[in-house]
Amino acid sequence: MKEKFFDELNAKTKDERLGALRELMLLHESGALEMPVTGHNVNNHIHTTFSFSPYSPTKAVYLAWISGLSTAGIMDHDSVAGAQEFIEAGSIIGFPITVGFECRCSVAGTPFEGRRINNPDQKSVAYLAMHGIPHQMLDEAERFLAPCREKRNVRNRKMVERLNEKIRPYGLSLDFDSDVLPLSQYASGGSVTERHILYALAALFTEKDFPRQFLLGQFKSQLIESIYVDADEELPHITDFIAIAEKIGAIPAYAYLGDVGDSVTGDKKTQSFEDAYLDELISYMKKIGMRAVTYMPARNSASQLARIKSLCAENELFQISGEDINSPLQSFICEKIETPEFKHLIDSAWALIGHELAAGKDLKQGMFSPEVIKNMPNLDARIEYFANLVRSQRKGR
Repeated sequence: MKEKFFDELNAKTKDERLGALRELMLLHESGALEMPVTGHNVNNHIHTTFSFSPYSPTKAVYLAWISGLSTAGIMDHDSVAGAQEFIEAGSIIGFPITVGFECRCSVAGTPFEGRRINNPDQKSVAYLAMHGIPHQMLDEAERFLAPCREKRNVRNRKMVERLNEKIRPYGLSLDFDSDVLPLSQYASGGSVTERHILYALAALFTEKDFPRQFLLGQFKSQLIESIYVDADEELPHITDFIAIAEKIGAIPAYAYLGDVGDSVTGDKKTQSFEDAYLDELISYMKKIGMRAVTYMPARNSASQLARIKSLCAENELFQISGEDINSPLQSFICEKIETPEFKHLIDSAWALIGHELAAGKDLKQGMFSPEVIKNMPNLDARIEYFANLVRSQRKGR
């Protein structure tokens, strides 16, 4: 029975998925299934089927919970369509969550135009994360993202055309509408990424899930460069990204990548990114209104991590962590976060939840609202305050 409900966490409809979660929770509460041992670990960067991932929002929340995470955050590309389901799944379990999205933005007209920043595929483009979206503002976030997805599909179709030029001599071809779109949640507000295209290609070679994931990693690191079409019209400008964050009471974050050696997920080749000019970049991000930096301790070296931590402290930028989960080969747990040097990332995750809850009642009560900054100008004090908002509530449960 538990296997049936577990499989249905990825069922076709949201109601089916959440219904399966309720049944699983009854099994846990009755003792038929063990309750997980919840630790201190956190993860604010979990992708779902609404961008590219094998996990529905419901399944992502359940797996995060049984893995021992104390909280989890949804972070889809160009989409918040899975956020409400993520919120409801968290409520069913009694598991605190945060919601956000990730997108690529243009840095045209800034000192970083023409540089490779944190995007392996294109210069003058930066990956940015929007954290802590107050739930009543999700529709406003969706209005910002919908045109980006529509324009992105124009580029996706061009990449499929380029790919077909390469595979046609072998008697193979892909159709965007019949082979790629069905792999996504586009009709429900999800995005279509390069990984969907490459996964469709992998499906031409094998019907087994693990080899597909392996081939996807190989394609992403070796093939995408030859078929990639530069993003242009789909990209909001970095200043527009910050403006919408302020409007909806969310927290805009620069996503630190750092020069890459060995890739954790096997889909990034050795390459240099923003490390050569990181001091200048982080200072500029602060200047234009970026509130936070998000980074992944498992991905970077000790010297890279020490440097980004120092720059965040120097520029009073909120530090948020999240391990980029989009593959069954990855663990939801990042052991580094539980070491003393990264305890602040656990505190930040709880502060993020506190911000989301407070701003959900009144945007003026969010962590970076002018009113709160005026009354509590010190960032560390705000982090402690917002983290305690949630921790005190949970102790009273």
